[in-house]
Amino acid sequence: MTGPPLNWQVVDDNWVLLPLKPVAVVHFLGGAFVATAPQVTYCRLLESLGSWGCAVIATPFINTLNHTAIADRALRSFERTFRSLQTTAPAYRHLPVYGMGHSLGGKLHLLIGSLFACERPGNILISTNNFSARNAIPLGEQFSGVVEFTPSPERTLSLVAEAYRVQRNLLIKFTNDDLDQTLAIAEVLRERLREPPRLRVLKGSHLTPLGRDVNWQTGSTFTPFDAIGQWMRQEVYRELQQLERTILLWLETVVNASLRSG
Repeated sequence: MTGPPLNWQVVDDNWVLLPLKPVAVVHFLGGAFVATAPQVTYCRLLESLGSWGCAVIATPFINTLNHTAIADRALRSFERTFRSLQTTAPAYRHLPVYGMGHSLGGKLHLLIGSLFACERPGNILISTNNFSARNAIPLGEQFSGVVEFTPSPERTLSLVAEAYRVQRNLLIKFTNDDLDQTLAIAEVLRERLREPPRLRVLKGSHLTPLGRDVNWQTGSTFTPFDAIGQWMRQEVYRELQQLERTILLWLETVVNASLRSG
């Protein structure tokens, strides 16, 4: 499923992509240091979802030590924007909402699914970072024992084990990623949920989800330089394309299942 090019717009402080005929809504939360402008830092990945048929609501946030507060604010911000869309386009009232997060964004969706009254059929958690402040913050080892995230990594896993409610989950881990705690989270979710999470290990690094698409413009005559440029573009985005295909395949499966059951 593909559609015409989409344009970003701001709705109640969220960046939004709206396809003509949406089949689902994705609430996106990015990583700690790139989440303030998700429409730029995750442009290509999010626009691939929009072209497939997902309305994307990307909530920007500024990282602090209090991840519970960030999750609370992000959820409330999303809900304001979603209500605005439902008011102007009633079709959105019947669409399923899936959470998608990268790095810290994955942890925030785990907290949203554990701590708040938010019923969602599924989450996509990419390279989820649940490290301590000592390991996640530059120079954080200098403050060991003085500062820590709320909730701590241990408490986060306990909350998920005790209260996480989102039944369908796609967990993505990259082969070259030292900031990832996906395997530990997958183990907790297997114990917690009736439906075990879908775990995919892909080539790439913690930065693979980031990036804008670069269109190589050819002239009136296709030259060897054009061939080199297109080859370089394919190589640069090969890992990101694999990520996009993995997410869209999972979404197609769960959305179609939801439509059949509904």
